[in-house]
Amino acid sequence: PGTTSPAGTPAPGSAPALAHARVGTAAPAAPAGTAPQAPAGGGAHGMAAPAAAGAPAGAAQTRPTAGGTGWGGPDMGAPATFVLLRHGETALTPQKRFSGSGGTDPEQAVVSSPLRRCRETAQAVADRLGLPVTVEEGLRETDFGAWEGLTFAEVRERFPDDLQAWLDSPKAAPTGGGESFAAVTRRVSATRDRLLSAYAGRTVLLVTHVTPVKTLVRLALGAPPESLFKMELSAASLSAVAYYADGNTSVRLLNDTSHLR
Repeated sequence: PGTTSPAGTPAPGSAPALAHARVGTAAPAAPAGTAPQAPAGGGAHGMAAPAAAGAPAGAAQTRPTAGGTGWGGPDMGAPATFVLLRHGETALTPQKRFSGSGGTDPEQAVVSSPLRRCRETAQAVADRLGLPVTVEEGLRETDFGAWEGLTFAEVRERFPDDLQAWLDSPKAAPTGGGESFAAVTRRVSATRDRLLSAYAGRTVLLVTHVTPVKTLVRLALGAPPESLFKMELSAASLSAVAYYADGNTSVRLLNDTSHLR
């Protein structure tokens, strides 16, 4: 996420066009000039973090697949599609600092994290679409404990052992009683299932943060926890995941910032 692109208000047509085919299109390359991303959290992005060595791949599970992974089954109808919008830039975003927690058209909905930076972004989009904003507590960012407001380098200097443990295991929490990636995954998974039940077959804009977006993408791909450190996610970027009735998923988009150019 360490880009300094201005956070624009997405126009009504800026959301990705989602095809009806079950096989998702390849995600576009990240915009040229974006900085490499480090921790999957909301602010210390841009420091080259090592992959989490030895992180247990089974720390979080994807939703059960009832119908197998074949592509020739019966038509399951329109999937529930989450369009994932990271909030616009804050004062901490370009400085790469940890920043955590411390309708007219019935086919669409706007759901936001309770944190102000997301609610303001969601409201800007909702005003253009003529939709209300629903606040969902489970979409909040990770609680980074004593690391809030610090850069990755500052955390490494002040809490080297805690930082290394956090990089090595999704079960390790930030210094001072923060939230581990395993805990965030449980929260986001429960939120995902609740929203899928409430918005079956509909398109929902979820305005949230780096870790929840990356976690939803990781779970949709069935990727291990260390994959969180290998995704770029810019401020005000769009990603999209489709969820089918048989439990299959399709990642349609990741880190699209074309609407900001």
